[in-house]
Amino acid sequence: MTAAAALEHTIEAYNLSAASENKIHDDTVARKFGFEGGLVPGVEVYAYMMHIPVARFGPDWLSRGTADCRFHKPVYDGRNATVSGSVTDGESIALKVESEGILCATGRAGLGPAQTPPAADEIPTSALPDHDSRPDAAPEQLVEGQIMGTHEITYSAEENAQYVADVRESLGLYVEDGIVHPGLILRLCNKALSLNVRLGPWIHVGSAVQNFAPAKVGDRLAAPARVIKEYEHKGHRFVEVDVIVTANDETVVSRVHHTAIYRPRQVTGG
Repeated sequence: MTAAAALEHTIEAYNLSAASENKIHDDTVARKFGFEGGLVPGVEVYAYMMHIPVARFGPDWLSRGTADCRFHKPVYDGRNATVSGSVTDGESIALKVESEGILCATGRAGLGPAQTPPAADEIPTSALPDHDSRPDAAPEQLVEGQIMGTHEITYSAEENAQYVADVRESLGLYVEDGIVHPGLILRLCNKALSLNVRLGPWIHVGSAVQNFAPAKVGDRLAAPARVIKEYEHKGHRFVEVDVIVTANDETVVSRVHHTAIYRPRQVTGG
């Protein structure tokens, strides 16, 4: 693949979460919120975007790359989405996602020198609440500094390969080398929120990522997390979460500053 080809990536978007607990991905509920249909999750839009830095920088990006992405407008299931990048200097790419002429997401990805990772136990682990007894998401449940219950998962080769196919990824390294796709890593950050509090329809609006090591198929991945802040903006309730993704309790894979509208103004009545 040439450098020029690597800077544009067009796929047919696929909503992996149409049947999930988050009903913003359900066509009927999303239309009540003013959308045309169920939203393709932000983590999958991120997955589409990360094709470009990995194609340009290679697997080194998974060990020392950065990304900062914001999701502005929905990407809808079955519609073409084009990710394009422009090189601002040798180690940084400005990214955007467009679908049917609408700018849906913007971001930046880069490759810098290796960074010293945080300690794997910098954010303490904690037990998840019983799923059926999760408290409703509210300011008093998302207090600054709060340690959240820790979600853990191990991805099989089959699960990783299915995800690679679902996000229309054409790079072979994830399946051939048994590397967990970065979209699956970001999914852990969503789980850090949704497995700790009971949410209605909610929207992932952005993530800033620093990578330290690739995750491998068969690794036991954990996502210890703490609340950075919770606030209201334009009628929406936002939460920002600091997540350190680890492999086998030893290796820090990524640190993510994850931002979501956990209670849209349509729910609050704003």
